[in-house]
Amino acid sequence: MIIDSVLKQGRKALAENEVKELLREVGIPTTDFQVVDSFDQLDLKKLKGTVVLKVCSPNILHKTDVGGVVLDVPKDQLEQEFRKMKDKFPHEKILVESLQDRRVEVIVGLIHDPTFGLTIMFGLGGIYTEVYKDVTFRVVPIRREDAEEMLRGIKAAPILEGFRNIRVDREAIINILLKVSALGEKNAERIDQMDLNPVFVREKGASVVDAKLLLR
Repeated sequence: MIIDSVLKQGRKALAENEVKELLREVGIPTTDFQVVDSFDQLDLKKLKGTVVLKVCSPNILHKTDVGGVVLDVPKDQLEQEFRKMKDKFPHEKILVESLQDRRVEVIVGLIHDPTFGLTIMFGLGGIYTEVYKDVTFRVVPIRREDAEEMLRGIKAAPILEGFRNIRVDREAIINILLKVSALGEKNAERIDQMDLNPVFVREKGASVVDAKLLLR
């Protein structure tokens, strides 16, 4: 498992691509991405529509804070924007992916609590997570009934229930919650914190767009 490899390297933080690869191993859907050192390594045929660029490093967890994320890049400007980011972060790899369609953004996380052990978090996601603080917690592991209660337990629950004809795939969210719980249960003594934010939820399906993982 990727966690074993990271620990052997003496690291506690995973790069975004490592977290996404870990999620894929346990059946949690993520964006399709490429991680490259140079523009020439990109497979441009796999990129559709506008593109997102991110610095990809276990040493840079808050990418937006350091200017390490560029959104909505047209493909005819991709090389120019890629080289700008590479100039800013010459020693780091760059993650490149197509911009994803979304209906609702949620957050799913794992947090090690000194009293309760590993807990799972769910709530409204995106850039306003820290402002609204609309989240709920359960102790790992959770059952399906717990996951359903978590969806009902946030203030934004009406958005997940068809408010103003907003249609989201509740089953896809529940599936992610249960698989994150199982991943946490298996690695309860090794995970300190994991943030999957945002998770884009559509009318059909959901996918993890950004991901962080810190080990104990």
